[in-house]
Formats: sequence, structure tokens, C-alpha cells
Amino acid sequence: MTKINKTALITGATSGIGKSTAILFAANGIRLILCGRRKDRLDILKQELSKETEVCTLNFDVRNKSEVFDAINSLPESFADINILVNNAGNAHGLDPINEGSTEDWDAMLDINVKGLLYVSKAIIPKMIANKSGHIINIGSTAGKEVYPKGNVYCASKHAVDAINQGMRIDLNPYGIRVGAVNPGLVETEFSNVRFKGDHEKAENVYKGFTPLKPEDIAEIIFFVVTRPYHVNIADLIVMPTAQASSTIVNKKL
Repeated sequence: MTKINKTALITGATSGIGKSTAILFAANGIRLILCGRRKDRLDILKQELSKETEVCTLNFDVRNKSEVFDAINSLPESFADINILVNNAGNAHGLDPINEGSTEDWDAMLDINVKGLLYVSKAIIPKMIANKSGHIINIGSTAGKEVYPKGNVYCASKHAVDAINQGMRIDLNPYGIRVGAVNPGLVETEFSNVRFKGDHEKAENVYKGFTPLKPEDIAEIIFFVVTRPYHVNIADLIVMPTAQASSTIVNKKL
């Protein structure tokens, strides 16, 4: 297997899509900067993946602007040139009609899904511009393409990611930086546990009766995207399980 001589920074790397992407990247020799809030998980992942590639970890919360810039500015020289940025960190909090929504939940979704993505990108893009190269993958959602009942602010946050992705692609085009989004539908991760605030029964019911996507499915797509020839940019990709036709239509017999 040919090793890929690139460095990738992945946010939300301690679980789900971020973790699966890190594992696949490591297997292909991509140097990794793994970011997350849970230091214990970062440490375990670093120990595992260091057998296959060079790994650096950054422990910060994407919502905290100073933490983001301090952490990324602290990178050792060998990791300073980031070729691939995977803006994966994101969460859903609550599933309530707009009139009953929690302002704390709204703040969390907008701060993580929108502002966090912007902070991390802002910290990394200048070096990509200086190098006139780089590849940014923004992890969106089918919720950024349609709005579903009780999805209100979460859908709004992912619609914002969709708009930011398009704006990034336009603004960074003069510098030769590729920008694209991967927008998954139902993926079986810790996502629903967070959304339902630890109610495991509710979370498990989301994925019952059909075969959802796995984090590994999305990781393989991300790897495919970042390994296309330079003249190819996959700008916007939607992927759903076969059983899913839309956010509200899921064939529970599959």
C-alpha cells in the first residue's frame, strides 16, 4: 500500500465519523492531528494509531475561540503544514418544537456546529493560502438540505454549514484550495445519545427496524474525496442509507 504523505486535522476525532476517519487515514499513512474534548479518548486513540502513522493530539472545545487558536498555534513544526482539514465536530441537542426549545440547546448547536467550524477553519486557512494548497471537508447533514419537524435550530445550524461550505469554496478558489461537504443521513453513532441527553432507549429506537449507515461508511467516502486527483473537487455529496428517502421517510422493513 502506498503511504500518503499528507497531514490531516480532524475535529471531533474521539468517536463516530471522526474516529473512523482517523483510523482509515492512519492505515494509509496520513499524519494525524486529532482534536477533541475528551483527553482520555484522545490518548487511547493516539496510542493505537501511532503504530501506523505520526499522531499529534489537541485537547480543546471548538466553542472556545481562544482554546482553538492557542491549540492550533501550539502545533510542532512537523505538523504545522496541514494539507487536509476535516471539520467533523458537531452535535444535536434536543428534539423539541420551536416554542418549547431550550435556549441552552440552541446555544450549544450554534456554537459547536457553526462557530466552532468557523474558528477552526480561521486558524488553519491562512497557512493553506500561503501554501496555495489544501483540502477542506465540511461534515454537514441531510438536515442542511431540508427541515423536518422539531429539527428547527439543528437544521438551521446545518443549513449554515451548507452556506459556509459554498462560501468557502468561492472565497478560497483563487488560492487553489479544494472545499467540499459530505452530508450524511442516518448514521449510527453517539449522535442520538447526545440529542436525547443520555436516554439510551430513545436513542436506540432511532436506528431500529432498518440498517443505518455506519461511521466507517462515511470515513470511506471522506477518504475517497481527499484522494481524488488535484483537478477533481467533490463539492457537495449527500449519502443516506438505502432505507432512508428523506429526513422523515425511512423504510423500517429494510
